[in-house]
Amino acid sequence: MSKRENYEARTEEYLTPIVEEIGCSVYDVEYVKEGTEWYLRAYIDKPEGVNINDCEHVSRAMSEILDREDYIQDGYIFEVSSPGLGRTLKKDKHFEKSIGEEVEVKLYKAVDKQKEFTGILKAFDKDTITIEMNEEDRVIAKSEIALVRLALDF
Repeated sequence: MSKRENYEARTEEYLTPIVEEIGCSVYDVEYVKEGTEWYLRAYIDKPEGVNINDCEHVSRAMSEILDREDYIQDGYIFEVSSPGLGRTLKKDKHFEKSIGEEVEVKLYKAVDKQKEFTGILKAFDKDTITIEMNEEDRVIAKSEIALVRLALDF
């Protein structure tokens, strides 16, 4: 397990009881470097949507744990937020919950001169996702995918 994966897993372990006590769930945790700064981001969710008070409660409680446990060696900025409407799908639980939803898929390299696809998520497994586009199924290898997120329809 990489340092990043360890930090994310440990953070999710500490976060879970905190978010469950307010009726939320941990959607995702990411530890990423943007520019010169490291960010530890916790995305929380609940069926009726997350509000600022939920984020504040989780942030305060988790900040105490982060200070006490001190398991991240780098300097970082801790953030808590909702995954948003156009949420990124990374884990099996995200894909499972989104079957039948419209998704946007961005690839690392163009396929058929196209890097972006939009369609209905039909299925997934450990190696591929299947989306329906124009009444045809397209199977895309996960190794080719840079990003999958729920499509925003305004």
